[in-house]
Amino acid sequence: MLFQLTEYLQQFYSGFNVFNYLTLRAILGVLTALLISFLIGPYMIKKLSILKIGQTVRNDGPETHFSKAGTPTMGGTLILIAVTVATLLWADLSNRYIWVVIGVLVSFGVIGWIDDYKKLIKQDPEGLKSRYKYFWQSLFAIVVSIYLFKTASPVEKELIVPFFKSIAIPLGAISFVILSYFVIVGSSNAVNLTDGLDGLAILPTVMVGGALGIFAYATGHANFSEYLSIPYIKGVGELVIFCGALVGAGLGFLWFNTYPAQVFMGDVGALALGAALGVIAIMVRQEFVLFIMGGVFVIETVSVILQVASFKLTGKRIFRMAPLHHHFELKGWPEPRVIVRFWIITVILVLIGLATLKVR
Repeated sequence: MLFQLTEYLQQFYSGFNVFNYLTLRAILGVLTALLISFLIGPYMIKKLSILKIGQTVRNDGPETHFSKAGTPTMGGTLILIAVTVATLLWADLSNRYIWVVIGVLVSFGVIGWIDDYKKLIKQDPEGLKSRYKYFWQSLFAIVVSIYLFKTASPVEKELIVPFFKSIAIPLGAISFVILSYFVIVGSSNAVNLTDGLDGLAILPTVMVGGALGIFAYATGHANFSEYLSIPYIKGVGELVIFCGALVGAGLGFLWFNTYPAQVFMGDVGALALGAALGVIAIMVRQEFVLFIMGGVFVIETVSVILQVASFKLTGKRIFRMAPLHHHFELKGWPEPRVIVRFWIITVILVLIGLATLKVR
């Protein structure tokens, strides 16, 4: 909205041309989302506390978590508000990629909100039943995937293989939709599974989102994409505004979510942010790179799959508890140590992912 205003004002003063630069608007997106988080965060936490929308703790979990009971949750709403407002203010609203990612963020956020509402307000321990949750996730993911395929240019229908500049696998309609479906739904649930410790999920989300913003900027820039031997996709660079807003909102939320947390994200934030990362990776054609950079999310998800499969098949557990971060807690690692070490691993993986831009 403000971007459209500056476009109008350019006819009166040429200095407003500076807002045409993606880098400036991305920075403004970061700062705007951060400011919104700082301004409404304390009010939202206070309101959640008054409404007694607090965290429930598993009896079979680490004993250190018992003190977390009652901590306000559904704080992911703060992130969604900050990201959406900042994006609408600074992005080019005629850009279809912006509306796709906002649509995914909001729709998956609604699924998470309903799940949290049922668990925390209606006191239904099951929340939104798994079959309904996956149905709506699948429906939204398939609709978005079909839309992206139908509006895609030929280069947007190719699967890019990292480290190999000459390998691009053409995708048909079915293979594109299936791949996109698994990326969106898988990423959404992977972030949700990781969101179990104070700040554990949000900072990796910020780092991966920021890195995807770099990919979006390079992919949407004809000269940079040619130099880096990555596909040029016109207009996709506008996603850097959304990624910037995500970084700002995520850091603002971390201010309140860092150990010991004043508020938790809840499904409303985790499902939405994971899905947003997935759809951005699809639009910039970096699904494999998302798998690398989001390695912590992947490991957490795999640990749950292995734990369930092992117990059903053999009656034995591989880990003391899944997801993996709980295993290390039960081994005696203090919660801050688990969190920071997972953050460090994410930094390394994000750097490896960024290296694929040049090492080809």
